[in-house]
Amino acid sequence: MTSPHDPQAKEYAHIRGTRDDLLDRLAVSELCKGWPVYRDASEWKNYRSLFADDAYVWTTWSKRLHIDAFIEASKKGKSAGDFIMHRECGTMVDLNPATGRAVGKMKVTITQRFRQAVHDMQRGHLTANNWSGLANTSTSTAEDAEAMIAADVEYDVDCDCQFHFFCAKEPVASSSSAASGGEKVEEEWKVEYVKLIYSKDKIVPVDGHRVPVFTPAELAPYPEGYKYLGAAQARLGHAMDLHLPTPGDKARWLDLYEKMGQWLEGQEDIDLVGCGGGGGGTVEDAAGAASTESSPATAAGTATTGASAVTSSSK
Repeated sequence: MTSPHDPQAKEYAHIRGTRDDLLDRLAVSELCKGWPVYRDASEWKNYRSLFADDAYVWTTWSKRLHIDAFIEASKKGKSAGDFIMHRECGTMVDLNPATGRAVGKMKVTITQRFRQAVHDMQRGHLTANNWSGLANTSTSTAEDAEAMIAADVEYDVDCDCQFHFFCAKEPVASSSSAASGGEKVEEEWKVEYVKLIYSKDKIVPVDGHRVPVFTPAELAPYPEGYKYLGAAQARLGHAMDLHLPTPGDKARWLDLYEKMGQWLEGQEDIDLVGCGGGGGGTVEDAAGAASTESSPATAAGTATTGASAVTSSSK
């Protein structure tokens, strides 16, 4: 659940204002929107151009990674079949012109496609005996049921979240850089850090009927905001970050807002790890290619849980 309490202590320039304020907020919002547009389309050069040289990002499956390592992990994940998309639902920007700092807040639904090979019918609760709960029995036969039971289960996990882009205005590397109109550009906005608040998630059956079973024990390690996404990604072999901010975890939720305030006020050393999220992962860990005792993975980016193999479907 979300909280009725306002987590932000101070109001910054987030609407209206001067022409420069409007242009700065527009520039930052473009950086935010670049994540779903460029990453989903694998436009890696455009995606990399959003970030500062030493930028870091945190996600459920990658933990904390330098942006270059995150891009490499993303490429490996896509090669292994990871199919993650992002639906932008709205973006606003908090700006402090005095410090040249901004935080972009982008509402997003992360949606990831998974495919589970059904080797254990009981695990998926898919038998001809309970077909009546899965389809209209007046038009579906036992043969229909058996055919669907034999097929792999495809499902999406949708996770509602809020991206936070910690942005700063920095000098342009080349003094000859110019805008399209010929005006010299002295400074430009770049993303320094990205961290999310995960609000809630759900499983969506692709065929309208079938979803896999996640046991309470399998879901137990994951926070309420991303428990199904976390469990499904763990089945792929990812070493999951179990400590990212969610509205249900008031301490980490409020601490992230405190860090956003520190950033906007110009503070140089902000402890984003302290507000939730594990330490740095590796490209291999993030791409699901590392082998761990808790979640064995293969180079193909698949993992087995019980008797059911899971892959992230790529289409």
